[in-house]
Amino acid sequence: MDLETRITQFKSLIESDPNNDMAYFSLGNALLQAERHLEAAKAFVQCTEINKGMTKAFQLAGRAFIDAGETEQAKEILSWGYIEAVTRGDMLPKKAIEEMLVEIDAPIPEVVQTGETDANPNGGNGGDFRCTKTGLMGHKLARPPFKNGMGTWIQDSISKETFEEWIKMGTKIINELRLDLSRDDHDAAYDYAMRLYLGLDDALYASLMDGKSPPMPDGQFKGVIDDIMAMGGHLESEQGNLHTRVE
Repeated sequence: MDLETRITQFKSLIESDPNNDMAYFSLGNALLQAERHLEAAKAFVQCTEINKGMTKAFQLAGRAFIDAGETEQAKEILSWGYIEAVTRGDMLPKKAIEEMLVEIDAPIPEVVQTGETDANPNGGNGGDFRCTKTGLMGHKLARPPFKNGMGTWIQDSISKETFEEWIKMGTKIINELRLDLSRDDHDAAYDYAMRLYLGLDDALYASLMDGKSPPMPDGQFKGVIDDIMAMGGHLESEQGNLHTRVE
């Protein structure tokens, strides 16, 4: 499907469901690919106004505004997004947003957090193990989840709490996309989603797995999973219909 057709479809979906955050997010991604940066930024902003928890949309809106030459608008959305990302513990968007604020010489907002995190100055769930994905303290996995280099890396880098969150997310993905893990193509889709979620890129995978390239899903699965992960894993708005994009 060409980009203009996708853009038209997402716009039609928004007309029929104006509060569909995923539709705005997907429209923004399609407009980005078409290098229509200002339009993309506005779509991502609409997404954040509907769902402030989609901190990746703040990040992408800021990037699109910068690429469109709209620095002041970028400062505004990135500052807001930084606060949301810090408050929610979304460390990857936080880092990306912080880098963009530095890029455009904008101040990093000071975020004062209250509540349960005050009892633990390191944040997280207690424990003495810092998770590389979240930057928060937690507990180390008792054993590697896989008997290979990737499994060892996960045990050494990802907290028990984060990996348990992945298991929950992975289960949602299996259900939403109707994956049958006995099939190689479906197993590759699940594995790809896990690597994205945990922050294990292709180069790192190859270094951990004796130079082997990671298994990759086909284009339809990859596109849907990329959208899911870019949203921060929010599946609720899809209401069980993601599988229709891969049939």
